[in-house]
Amino acid sequence: MKKQSMANTANRGRTPRLSAAATVDAALRLLDEHGLDGLTMRRVAHAMDAQVGALYRYFPTKQSLLAAMAERMLEGCVDPVPRGEWPAKVQELARRMRIGLLAHRDGARVYAGTHAIGPNTLGYADMFIGILIEAGFSESDSADAAMMIIRFTTGHTLEEQAVLDGPDPTPLETAIEEGDFPHLSTVLTFLTTPDSTGQFEFGLGVAIAGLRVAGEMAISRRFGQCASGKRRTSGDGDESAS
Repeated sequence: MKKQSMANTANRGRTPRLSAAATVDAALRLLDEHGLDGLTMRRVAHAMDAQVGALYRYFPTKQSLLAAMAERMLEGCVDPVPRGEWPAKVQELARRMRIGLLAHRDGARVYAGTHAIGPNTLGYADMFIGILIEAGFSESDSADAAMMIIRFTTGHTLEEQAVLDGPDPTPLETAIEEGDFPHLSTVLTFLTTPDSTGQFEFGLGVAIAGLRVAGEMAISRRFGQCASGKRRTSGDGDESAS
């Protein structure tokens, strides 16, 4: 009885070898080592010294594991943003997402191929939309704008990571130099040695500038409709009074 009691006490103090969090940890390590194409449930199980069937207790499919990995990548993205104008807050959120996806090999591919519904993913979207609503955008425009920036960030990071593991740029250089592409020739250096961060910031700035104009136009239309409605109401009142 004493030995059994001691064994139970030891088991209670031991961290379980298998858990959802530990599985995601192992999967992210393997993602960094082998990339998304090399990530399999069997490989994850082997890394955890477990049977594949044991992982299905936490993740019934590989897709559900990928969703949990995408959710983990956004950890920290929901931290409060510094005070300031809405463009600066939107920039901060987009930058956080890019950093989170770049932290892991094929991170953008994992995120783009899933539909995570965890607190990091939903909290990030909720914060994004809330910033835009607070800035004066309509609810529908806020949702559209947030999704646009998120998709831009995901797509840019996807291309950015593809370049990191991409082919030798020499064939592209040769094709442009030997062909009749005068405009491409002038920007060849930018094409073969891109400044990914600079390109991201440029695109993000253009998107935010467009949102600023669209927001001002939408607000003007709403005020115009309100003013028009007041004039009509006033006119109706004058007619009835006459």
